[in-house]
Amino acid sequence: MVIASQGVTTAGAAFGHVDLALAVVRSSSPALADLIARYLVVDQRPSQSAYTIPSALAQSDPLITAFERWARLHLDAPNPLSEAARVLGVSERTLQRTVRRVLNTTPVRFVQDLRVEQATHLLRTTDLSLEAIARKVGYEHATTLRTLLRDRTGSTAGGLRVR
Repeated sequence: MVIASQGVTTAGAAFGHVDLALAVVRSSSPALADLIARYLVVDQRPSQSAYTIPSALAQSDPLITAFERWARLHLDAPNPLSEAARVLGVSERTLQRTVRRVLNTTPVRFVQDLRVEQATHLLRTTDLSLEAIARKVGYEHATTLRTLLRDRTGSTAGGLRVR
């Protein structure tokens, strides 16, 4: 059972420390959290929701889950917000409000974070040029990606490459 509220994340129950660690990783990279869970041989356990108070269950939002899934599959789309909202069957404003409420960020920044995550992964695992990676994650120019990488990771694109 993992609870996130006002920037603080806590966990309880027998494997709370594992759940907490995976939740922290999952907030930045669900794919990495799944990989770690596989390496740790941590199975999906039944929900502890029957033992929690209803307000604690509000942390899970199906629209945000669907938006993240859609955004990860369409990182190369130049402006994914309007298309995502259409596909998810909500207005852009509803999507914006929900992302702000649940994630405390904007949809644009959230998608940028996903793009930086994927670009970092590609820099570390491929020999693709920064220009090719920029196009794969939705940027026409590598300069835009280079600036975001520096701002979000504190490192240059070259510094993120695994040598």
